[in-house]
Amino acid sequence: MKTKIKMLAASLCAALAVFQPAECAAQITIVPQPREVYLNPGTVSISANPKIYIDTKAKITNDYISAQFGEMGITPVFVKKAQQADMAITLNAKEVSHNEGYILTVSDKATPAISAVARTRSGAIYAIETIRQLLKKTDGNYTAAVCTISDWPEFGFRSFMLDESRHFHGKKMVKRMLNEMVRLKMNTFHWHLVDDPGWRIEIKGYPKLTEEGSLSDFSHWFPGKEEWQKIYPGRERSYYTQNEIKEIVEYAAERGIRIIPEIEVPAHCTAATRVYPELQTKRDDGKDEGYALYNVISPEYEKFIHTVLDQVCKLFPSKIVHIGGDEASYARWENNSAIKAFMKEHGLHTYADMQLYAINELAGYLEKKGVKIIGWNEITGDNVHNEANREENSAVQLKPGTLVQFWDGSTEFAKKAIAKGYQVVNSNRLYTYLDYDYNSIPVDHAYSFNPYFDGLTGEQKAKVLGFGCQMWGERTPTAQRIYFQTFPRIGAYAECGWTPDRLKNYADFVRRVTPIEQLWKQKGFFVGQPSFSMGKTEEPK
Repeated sequence: MKTKIKMLAASLCAALAVFQPAECAAQITIVPQPREVYLNPGTVSISANPKIYIDTKAKITNDYISAQFGEMGITPVFVKKAQQADMAITLNAKEVSHNEGYILTVSDKATPAISAVARTRSGAIYAIETIRQLLKKTDGNYTAAVCTISDWPEFGFRSFMLDESRHFHGKKMVKRMLNEMVRLKMNTFHWHLVDDPGWRIEIKGYPKLTEEGSLSDFSHWFPGKEEWQKIYPGRERSYYTQNEIKEIVEYAAERGIRIIPEIEVPAHCTAATRVYPELQTKRDDGKDEGYALYNVISPEYEKFIHTVLDQVCKLFPSKIVHIGGDEASYARWENNSAIKAFMKEHGLHTYADMQLYAINELAGYLEKKGVKIIGWNEITGDNVHNEANREENSAVQLKPGTLVQFWDGSTEFAKKAIAKGYQVVNSNRLYTYLDYDYNSIPVDHAYSFNPYFDGLTGEQKAKVLGFGCQMWGERTPTAQRIYFQTFPRIGAYAECGWTPDRLKNYADFVRRVTPIEQLWKQKGFFVGQPSFSMGKTEEPK
C-alpha cells in the first residue's frame, strides 16, 4: 500500500519532474528520462560494499549484479532478507502494472535506503540500470538523491540493429553493444547476419555458406580464401558457430534483450547463391545478369530455406524472425519462364504478388512453430521507392499477423499498413539510420524522432510497436567506425523509444547524457565524433 501511495504521489508531481530547481535537477541524470520523478530534499549514502537483496523470483544472478555494479567500483554483499539490505529489488505484480515498469524509492528514513519493485524480471533489470545512473561517487561512498521514480516505456519494441554481413566484427563487439543497450533500456537486438557480401551464421547441412560464403565483405568482394587470410591474418573465422550464437543469445537474455535474426528473402542473397548456385533464379537466355534472387518455386530453395529457418528458430527463442524482403530486383524472375508459368497457374498478376506469395509461405511455415515474421516495408507489396514500371501487388495480400518495419518511402505507406491491421515498427531512415553522417542526422535531429506517425487515432497508435535504429555496415570496417556512428546518437534513440514525446526535452537530454558520455569515453567509444562534453570533432582514424 505504501508503494501505491508513493506511485500516486509521483503521478501527481509528474508534470513538475522536468522543472525541478537547478540544484535538485542536477542530481538526476538518467537516460532515458524516467516517466515520473518526484524529487525530495536530501540524499542517501551507501558504501562501496553495500548489502544487496535480489528477489529470487527475478532470476537475476549474483554474478550479473556484481558485474553491473562492479563497473562503478561497487562490490555488493548479498543478503537473504530485504530488511538487512541497503538496496533491495523485489517483484510484485500487484504493485506495478506495466510488464517492463518499476517503482524506485530512495529514502533517508527507511531500510533499505534504496528499494525497487517491478512486475517482471525486465522491470527489475531496468530498475538496476536507473540505480546505477542515480548513484554518484562521493569521497569513497555513493550518494543518491532522495526521490521516488515510477517508470515504464512508451514502446515495447526498442531496437538496435547491427549489420555484420557487410563487415564482420565478432562476439566481443556484440557483447559490448549489448552492455550499452541494457544501460539505455533497449530490449531488442536486431542482428543482420545475412546479405549479399557475406553469410555469418553456421547452418548444418550447408557448410559452404560459412566455409566460402563468409570469406567476403563490403570492402573485399569474395577475394578467395588465400587472399582473405592475407586481409585478416589474425581472424579465426568470419562467422558465428551455433555455439557462439547460443552464448550471445544467453548473454543478451541475461540483460533482458531478445535477439531477432535477419535472414534475407528473396533478394540480398548473393552469399548463398554464389556457393549454392542451384538456389539462384536462372535466366532463360543463360546470361548471369541481374542481382541475386532466390528461385522461390524450386524444391532446392524450399529445402534450403526450411533448413535455415528450422535451425534459426532453435537458436533464437525470440519467436520473431526478420526475413528482409527489401530492394528485390525482379529482373531474373522476369526472364524465367518457370516463374512466369507458376504465376499464371496461381493467379499472381505481378512480381510483387510473387514475392508476397513466397513471403506468405514462409509466414505460414513459421506460424506452425509459433514464430512471427517481420520484414522491411516492401513486404506490403507497395511500390515503396516509386520505381518506374514496377507494379504493386494486386492478387495477394500480406499474411495477417506479419510485422512491418517501415524504413523508406512515404509514411503514408506505414499508415496504410496500420489501417489494414498490421503492426508496424518505425525505422524511418531519415531519422534512425546510424550509418548516415552527422550532417544528415545530427544528434538533435535523432532526438526529435517520434515513432508515432502523424495523424493516427488512439487505436491506430496501439499498432505502432516501437522503433529501430540501424547500424548498416557498408562503411564500418572497424569497431572504431561503429562507435563513431553510434555514440551518442543511440542515447537519443533510446529516449525516443522509452520516454513519451511530451516529456522529452533536448537541452535536458544533453545535461543528462553528458555523464554517460564520460563513461563512453573511458570505454573507448568516443573517437572524434560530435560530443556534448569533449570539444571539437574529427574523423576517426
